[in-house]
Amino acid sequence: MNRYESTTVWNAVDAYFTTRLTPEDAALVAARESGSETTMPNAEVAPNQGAFLGLLAQIAGARRVLEFGTLAGYSTIWFARAVGADGQVVTLELEDQNAEIARANFVRAGLEDRIDVRVGPAAQSAQQLIADQVAPFDLVFIDADKPNNPVYLDAALALTKPGAVIIIDNVVRNGAVTDEDSDDSRVQGVRTVTRDIAIRPDLDATALQTVGVKGWDGLIIARRR
Repeated sequence: MNRYESTTVWNAVDAYFTTRLTPEDAALVAARESGSETTMPNAEVAPNQGAFLGLLAQIAGARRVLEFGTLAGYSTIWFARAVGADGQVVTLELEDQNAEIARANFVRAGLEDRIDVRVGPAAQSAQQLIADQVAPFDLVFIDADKPNNPVYLDAALALTKPGAVIIIDNVVRNGAVTDEDSDDSRVQGVRTVTRDIAIRPDLDATALQTVGVKGWDGLIIARRR
């Protein structure tokens, strides 16, 4: 293996750019570290990826963000800062334990007024948003249970309008996404949602592979026409 292909170097590169371009403040550090207390420790996005999500929200001019999967609220904080004082983030979390941790992090970050945490199965919470005819979201971040990715995409499309951005995380899965015969429901969830995006004429999309402190993975970025 080339020395530049090792995970040690990947991690060092992440650290290099994070410390110089996107250093975390105390609220972000606390939120990231509290992830160890959730039902899925170490599942939050990396610091540089959080900054990337925030930048995407700013580039899109997003004022309303919908997030599938909260955990400790690390990425939620990046989004909440990006939408500004007049914006709102609605984040959907299955577990009460995680929601409680996240809410404490939002208070610490001074962002609780612009974040709405909804607890319960994300598909049901999203359907309630649809039933309530809430204002359209400008950006949707899908980072919950992967088998339900197609369900979440359908909900995202019902809750957005043309120009909205939809991001789906953890789509490479150490390369397993290429295995059409995989018996991993998470892989099949990614493959199905990729197919669903590909056949929709109203979506433009691409996928990016990532390496770093979170290993080898990636995301899909789509935009509604």
